[in-house]
Amino acid sequence: MAAGGTDAYTGADTLPPLVRHALAAARAHRFPHSCRPEQGRLLYALAGGAPFRVGETGTGLGVGLAWLAAGAGQGVRLYGVERDPERARAAAGVFAGRPGVTVLTGDWRRIEGYGPFDLLVLDGGGQGKAPGDRPADVERLLVPGGTVVVDDFTPATGWPPLHEGEVDRARLHWLEHPALRAAELRLAPDLSTVVGTRLLV
Repeated sequence: MAAGGTDAYTGADTLPPLVRHALAAARAHRFPHSCRPEQGRLLYALAGGAPFRVGETGTGLGVGLAWLAAGAGQGVRLYGVERDPERARAAAGVFAGRPGVTVLTGDWRRIEGYGPFDLLVLDGGGQGKAPGDRPADVERLLVPGGTVVVDDFTPATGWPPLHEGEVDRARLHWLEHPALRAAELRLAPDLSTVVGTRLLV
C-alpha cells in the first residue's frame, strides 16, 4: 500500500475500466493507500505472463488487484487478501462481475491456502518489513519460475541499501534470497520495487 497512492491517479485518463472502478471505490471510502500507477502498470505487464494463478496481499479497495485482473489472460485465477473486513467487502464488490477474482478477508497468510502462484504480489504482509511480519516462503508459495513482487521501497543509491540510515534487511532478504533471481526496479524517483523469479531447480 503506497502512501498517497490514490491521489497519484489525479488526472490519469488512460486507465483500464476495472482500475477506474476500483479507484472510485477507494475514493468513496477515503482510502489513500492504493497502489500507485507506476506500480500498477508493472503489475499489469507481469500478470500477462502468469498462466494459471495470481495472488496479492494487502488488497485494500482493489486497485492493485484490478491492474492484475486487467492484465491477466483468460482463465487465470486471482486471489487477494485484505485484513480489514469493511475494505475486503468493498473490494469484493468491485470484482462482483469477475468470477475469476476472489477477495479473502483476514491476515495475509490466508493466501497460503490458494497457492502455489505464478505471480505473487506482497503489498500488505509477507514482505518482512514490519516487526513480527515474517517474509513469505517463496519456495512454498511460488511455482518454479514464478515471480514475486515486493513494492514500496525508496530507490537505493548505494550498497548495502539503507532505510532511515540503517541497512535495509527486508530489501536484502529479497535481493539475496537463495531461491530467487531478484533485482530492484526503479519506477519513479521516489519509488522502487523488488522483483524476483524463483529458480527452476
